[in-house]
Amino acid sequence: MEEQKSHIVIFPFLAHGHINAFISLASLLRHCNSNLTITFVSTARHIQSVRSSLPFSSSIQFHSLPFSPESHGLPPNTESMADLQLPQFLTFLYATESLQPAFDDFISTVASDAASRGTKVAIVSDLFLGWTVEVARKYRVYHSVFLTTSCYGAAIFLSLWINLPHTETTSDWFSLPEYPDIIIHRSQLSKPLLMANGTDLWSVFQRRELSLCCKTDSMLVNTVEELERKWLDMVARTLEIPIFSIGPLVGGLNSKNPSSGTEIIDWLDIHPPASVLYISFGSQYSIQKNQMLELALGLEASRRPFIWVIRPPLGFDAKHEFKDEWLPDGFVKRMKEENRGFFLHGWAPQVAILSHKSTGAFLSHCGSNSVLESLNSGVPIIGWSLGAEQPFNVTILTELGVCVEMARGNLETSEIKKEKVADVVEMVMGDNKKGRDMREKAKEISEILIRAWNEESSSSAKGLAEFFKLIWGVFG
Repeated sequence: MEEQKSHIVIFPFLAHGHINAFISLASLLRHCNSNLTITFVSTARHIQSVRSSLPFSSSIQFHSLPFSPESHGLPPNTESMADLQLPQFLTFLYATESLQPAFDDFISTVASDAASRGTKVAIVSDLFLGWTVEVARKYRVYHSVFLTTSCYGAAIFLSLWINLPHTETTSDWFSLPEYPDIIIHRSQLSKPLLMANGTDLWSVFQRRELSLCCKTDSMLVNTVEELERKWLDMVARTLEIPIFSIGPLVGGLNSKNPSSGTEIIDWLDIHPPASVLYISFGSQYSIQKNQMLELALGLEASRRPFIWVIRPPLGFDAKHEFKDEWLPDGFVKRMKEENRGFFLHGWAPQVAILSHKSTGAFLSHCGSNSVLESLNSGVPIIGWSLGAEQPFNVTILTELGVCVEMARGNLETSEIKKEKVADVVEMVMGDNKKGRDMREKAKEISEILIRAWNEESSSSAKGLAEFFKLIWGVFG
């Protein structure tokens, strides 16, 4: 089908992981079709950050929406969940709905201009911005949801929020109406989801936004068909909409941090291949202070070198300077003196770390961006899920043979002991059958991910081509 001129509006949720994935999507769409106009929509602070990180040659356009966190009872300049503590997350979610009027005005202008030029408009939005479907319907433009997570994880997450409550189950294990073969354990549910009854504020937001997203015209998924063919088919049948796998989209913003990037690579260079454990719980999650202590003691007992992207423990301001007193006495000093520990606070060059030959495993919360970046580099994962769809990502990763679950959750009741930390690290990184099998499987999956975009006939290239054909057919 001949390429047509059209305008695609990209709108991610206000969280670093989502924005990174959407920037990768925008760059991909623009690269694959030069006739497209791509506009990235977000708040002014996020756009400023994105602009400063993209190459000067980028042809992506930007549109900022006004956002006042203070008017919702949030601290000034908190335009991302990474700036907040866990109890403030819900307030932030509701605050993002205040973006709708300004987005409506923008799409009204875009649609009117497109009509006068004979071009068409499509919106690609985030799962947590379901109200964009209403805007799309109002102006009769095409709408698609981009899932930044695995198809499996998103399907379970959707089903759990739509089929409430889960407090009435008589067993710790239960199945889901849409997917009766999938058995969920209560410990895989976040506290808001476990306590949700359908009328509480968490339930109201999630069910409203997710239900609207299910009315979209199609879905794009940051996954690879070869790994999730079954789930892509099942979700397409359940929602009765087309679903296209277009992953892996990894890397996001090409941010540079001269104060840490070069130093980290130099540190990795002096360690043997596959010997370093990389630890990060993402941009908005952390663990309890007691869990942090046990993790540190376990790392020391493992004798493995590590890089730890470390944030203040839960209950402390995420923006505050990290205090060594949150770790065992003298731990940081000992690890630095022995050249066994490298501590990062804030931004980390994650893709560069994971792709370095000295990195042997990734202790991760198993957010989808982190998972893809790890597997794309052939690095096995130690799972410690902390919320959202992460526990279900751990499930599918374990089934694929590239992950061992070490812990689950960051509540006070979620125990982790130093002995378990040391044992799991040795299991994954040691010279044993389990470790060798995981490393081999991770390399196999890395090759699958790389092949998904290596030619026009590969699965993700075909998925994107089919998406273009669909929207042009609708446009026509």
